[in-house]
Amino acid sequence: MRRLEGKTALITGGTTGIGRATAELFIEHGARVAITGQDEQRVADAARALGPNAIGIRADVSVAADMDALARRLKTHFGALDIVFANAGVAKPRPLGDVDEAHIDEQIGVNVKGVLYTVQKTLPLVRKPASIILTGSTVAEQGSAGLSVYSATKAAVRSLARSLSAELVGQGVRVNVVSPGPIETPIFGKMGLPDAAVQAWAGEIAAKVPMARFGQPSEVAKAVLFLASDDSSYMLGENLLVDGGMATV
Repeated sequence: MRRLEGKTALITGGTTGIGRATAELFIEHGARVAITGQDEQRVADAARALGPNAIGIRADVSVAADMDALARRLKTHFGALDIVFANAGVAKPRPLGDVDEAHIDEQIGVNVKGVLYTVQKTLPLVRKPASIILTGSTVAEQGSAGLSVYSATKAAVRSLARSLSAELVGQGVRVNVVSPGPIETPIFGKMGLPDAAVQAWAGEIAAKVPMARFGQPSEVAKAVLFLASDDSSYMLGENLLVDGGMATV
């Protein structure tokens, strides 16, 4: 059964990792999908690979003007949206003593402002009923050394889901969060750390997961599909952990 037949969806940060896997799954289930990313060539390549039911639009979610332009493109191409997956995010681990203004601004810009802009700018296009899914993180449930700013931004996303749910439920819009744990995605290569440091850190993280492994983007995508579909029609403001038990066991 195709669970999103005839639906339209926006996925920010859709060129790789969780966003890309979700785009593939949404299309498999009958949706037309728009993906975004900051690199124009990578966006174009990903959209081409996804096929005729996908379009790619370069946009920086932290820039209001970019998101205004995105909304205009979406209105022209799709007319309206049924699903918004505010997935774009950035993680930059750093000890507290090394945290500076640029480090804070980048992560708050993408992870918090980006979520707000994504929802705010696309809301006029959203059909009712509709599903909005935000990407949180299991780090919002735990203390993680070296991830103070990132963790705080993901805690903000969890809080936003509650507040936006209260504000939008009367308009027929459901807002929920999917919170991945350690997932094998390119985000680890974008953290600004040497490869050896990334590998060592990944090993330490995997040792803390009860299931003793990293998750796959496709495993998170299945949870997003559930939240996007009518199967989750009585879920609102929820935080769905997909973390191998890391935050709860």
